[in-house]
Amino acid sequence: MYANAFAPEYQGALNSLSVNSSLTDVLRAASEQLRIAEASGDRREVARAGLGVAEARRRLGQVAEADAAWKASYRAARAADDLGAMAWAMWSGGTLARQRGALPLARRLLTLAADLGKRGDDVVARGYSLAGLAETGRIQGDYQAVGRLHEQLLAEARKRGEARHTVWALEGIAQIHRNTGDFDRALALFEEAAEIARNADDRRGWAWAQRGIADIVSVRDGDADRALSILEKAERACRRMNLTSALAYNHKMRANVLFRARRYRQAKRGYEETLAEFRAIDELRGQALCRLGLAKTLHRLGQRGPEETAAELRELRTLFQRIGLHHARAMTDKALAELPTTAPAPAEAAP
Repeated sequence: MYANAFAPEYQGALNSLSVNSSLTDVLRAASEQLRIAEASGDRREVARAGLGVAEARRRLGQVAEADAAWKASYRAARAADDLGAMAWAMWSGGTLARQRGALPLARRLLTLAADLGKRGDDVVARGYSLAGLAETGRIQGDYQAVGRLHEQLLAEARKRGEARHTVWALEGIAQIHRNTGDFDRALALFEEAAEIARNADDRRGWAWAQRGIADIVSVRDGDADRALSILEKAERACRRMNLTSALAYNHKMRANVLFRARRYRQAKRGYEETLAEFRAIDELRGQALCRLGLAKTLHRLGQRGPEETAAELRELRTLFQRIGLHHARAMTDKALAELPTTAPAPAEAAP
């Protein structure tokens, strides 16, 4: 049995905010509380309110502002000698670094955050930091290294009845199974995550689970129309909460579904529009993945020749290698290997 999802990153005077609160509302409330705390000289509350500002700005894609906010929160926490608050600020910084594609930096910051959480006896901050490390490793494709950590965190979340972390862990394990080809197991886990999130009123977790379900429906079943319908429902949830990054990844998956269905003209538009979304929020990983999809799509449409496509793919391979995205690098290698024998397919009629 799981209690309703809550957002432990909204602290102090912000703890009444819901996990489903609109991010613009969170930013407004956190900014106001930060002004009040700064005027009163309460450094601990400055750190807590600053964390709320940092997280709202990060999720809205306001990268530079988020970077300044988590660092200011950390300085206030350090001045207050609050190890738990320092851990939360460092967690926010590590999460932002991962969002920007700076994965080695994300690992360093999240490792420091986990240590601070342990020293400060903040179990939740430590758990979130370890989860961040696990997610960073999963994104990089280090499945063996982080698989056990995902399972450990899932067991701990289930034991505590903490819905939000249970959903996160299930989705992470599901993604590992999906990327290693066990689509049936992946779908079961995504569906379990979606059900728990729905019952716990975790709309963010539900939207991410729907994206995973749509992916499996597309790649395993070849049912593009059902996958697109699932993504459309998830998109509405993302828009209600102003989840900028999640919305961009939803749109990238939509383009992926269209590509698999050989609807190349629509896929091209989707990748181009989503690439602009990722650029607007300085999301390097998302940009690179969109460029990969777009390169393959342009070749399929006959709008880019094999040599130009190969050059783009080699450039992307170098980028994925530098970022540390092993799974994406493998996908690029596969696309390069297929390129000489891949003839552009006839494009479908424009919708």
